[in-house]
Amino acid sequence: MESDSSDSSDSEDDDDEAQEDPSPLLSMPTNYMRGRRTSVSAESMVPSHQNYVKTVIHKTSTQRARIEVSIASNFLFKNLDEDQHEDVVNAMAEKRFRSRENVIEQGAVGDFFYVVETGTLDVFVAKGGNGAEKVFEYGPGGSFGELALMYNGPRAATVTATSDVVLWALDRITFRRILMENTSRKRRMYEAFLETVPLLVSLEPYERHKIADALESVYFDDGQTVVRQGDQGDNFFIIESGEAMVTKHNDEGEEFPMPGLGPGQYFGELALLNDMPRAATVKAKGRLKCATLGKRAFVRLLGPVVEIIKRNTPAPLVAAAVTAATGPLGPLAAGPGSVTSVVSPVPTAPTSHPSPLLNHI
Repeated sequence: MESDSSDSSDSEDDDDEAQEDPSPLLSMPTNYMRGRRTSVSAESMVPSHQNYVKTVIHKTSTQRARIEVSIASNFLFKNLDEDQHEDVVNAMAEKRFRSRENVIEQGAVGDFFYVVETGTLDVFVAKGGNGAEKVFEYGPGGSFGELALMYNGPRAATVTATSDVVLWALDRITFRRILMENTSRKRRMYEAFLETVPLLVSLEPYERHKIADALESVYFDDGQTVVRQGDQGDNFFIIESGEAMVTKHNDEGEEFPMPGLGPGQYFGELALLNDMPRAATVKAKGRLKCATLGKRAFVRLLGPVVEIIKRNTPAPLVAAAVTAATGPLGPLAAGPGSVTSVVSPVPTAPTSHPSPLLNHI
């Protein structure tokens, strides 16, 4: 229970509940102090840079679906990627409350976010000295307490079970750890990927860090088109997981397969340099996850790409690269060992030659 007594004392009820539900999630870390404070604050946390051990609590497919639907429309979870969503669902632990028992109490410091599995609950708000007024009720699929995941401030209402209820609970420490570890892991991975992109090799570490933070995860289903030959290119992609098929067609409409792409490879980086049409079509082969960045976002963060290229690149190579990138076929770029950034015209079957810039930086 998350009232004053449950947050700051060891009652007999809490002892019994701990025996019935010995979930590691609901036991706070030993260095986590939860005093009774009315101020709003949050714990300081630092990424571990080690293998993060995720909390995984078994749930049926029906239970998982209920949690996923419940958090899908919640503002706090809307910007999570699929991996983070899965980590949140995995980490939620079962909590049971009896009818007429308070799950949370107004004014008490809260630590948990709840999703209702079964049962019903009423929400009461006390205003001045006029007693508590019922303002809402929850049933299966409902959720409450999400602000406790952001900071350990006082609860704004009392939530009381009106029947025996089963809830799924997520604590603030676990939630923040999921966000932080995922963000830190992705940043390190993105920075490593960016170091392999010839067009961006002259970026300073702090600039690479800024770009890594600006990359967004996007997902594509099997057969879904990521970029289409002839469309204007304005986004750069790095494959995080999955595979992609690449095809190219000539003026007669004949389509030819190109080397496929896999994790760690990239394509479309020349879209950061110009707005010419894509030189080939890329489609997902199975489930595909990419990190992507648009030209406008790049320019907003670091300025025009061509200025970055000029830093450590001889002028003739810059001119050759820009000429190649703005040729009749436009940009389609890929990682080392796969599709080259600039593809030559196709008389009978596709052949390719790399940009001079990509050969020398």
